[in-house]
Amino acid sequence: MSTITRSLSEERSDETKRPQGLSALDQLEAEGIHIIREVVAEFERPVLLFSGGKDSVVVLHLAAKAFAPGKVPFPVLHVDTGHNFPEVIAFRDETVARLGIDLEVARVQDYIDDGRLAERPDGTRNPLQTQPLLDAIAAGKHDAVFGGARRDEDKARAKERIISLRDEFGQWDPRNQRPELWSLYNGRHLPGQHVRAFPISNWTEADIWNYIDRENIALPPLYYAHQREVFRRDGMWWAVGEFSQPRAGEEVVRRTVRYRTVGDMSCTGAVESDAADTASVAAEVQRSTLTERGATRADDRISEAAMEDRKKDGYF
Repeated sequence: MSTITRSLSEERSDETKRPQGLSALDQLEAEGIHIIREVVAEFERPVLLFSGGKDSVVVLHLAAKAFAPGKVPFPVLHVDTGHNFPEVIAFRDETVARLGIDLEVARVQDYIDDGRLAERPDGTRNPLQTQPLLDAIAAGKHDAVFGGARRDEDKARAKERIISLRDEFGQWDPRNQRPELWSLYNGRHLPGQHVRAFPISNWTEADIWNYIDRENIALPPLYYAHQREVFRRDGMWWAVGEFSQPRAGEEVVRRTVRYRTVGDMSCTGAVESDAADTASVAAEVQRSTLTERGATRADDRISEAAMEDRKKDGYF
């Protein structure tokens, strides 16, 4: 009896020394890792959409943690518009080489060259990514596609479940969403269909930056304040480059800017900022009243339903 009493006493003492619950970031991390492991266990050929942007970098970081000390057990896929920031492409290649994972690339330029797609009058290539993406998913026989979308980015993304079904044409029906009670995820699908899986769906932009700061995660340098030649258009600072040139009356100036998102150069603007490290960026994001897409993505300003229309067709 005395031995049992001492054992229970010791257990109670140990309990008082343990942390009283996980932090918010710990809970988000645990949820993300759980989702990634569930998808890998349930599906045969998952793939991660990886652009080198902060959200896909965080998902890849979670995947590396989920399967450590082994390597990430699935490839990454990038739909290259041909108008990407060179710094981001370099970071993408360095990251996959460091982690020793396979990189699949679908190039919009190949589709333009052979006539399957045509350049848009506005020069923006982001909306042209859908067909190369769907073809790459079919060619790789991928039945689950991880993405870095978050619900706080856009109204259309807020509608989507963590495990989201795409039909045999790669299309999404926002009226046909499966319930996900008690963190139970339904991955059932018919041949030819696939799912999109969003491990950081419940994160905010502030969560992303606080996590990047805590984990000391490397990012492309564009995310931090730097000097760049820019011009003003539609309330955004556009970088002067091969795919974004000022029009008549648009003055080129030099500003200290950074990027909140690093999509196609022809539709992604910068914001004035002196935030040169992760902690400063995290603090800046806390003060912002606009999401990163609302503040810096011209392709989302085509219409109020621009994102939802593209997602219905098979976009990210």
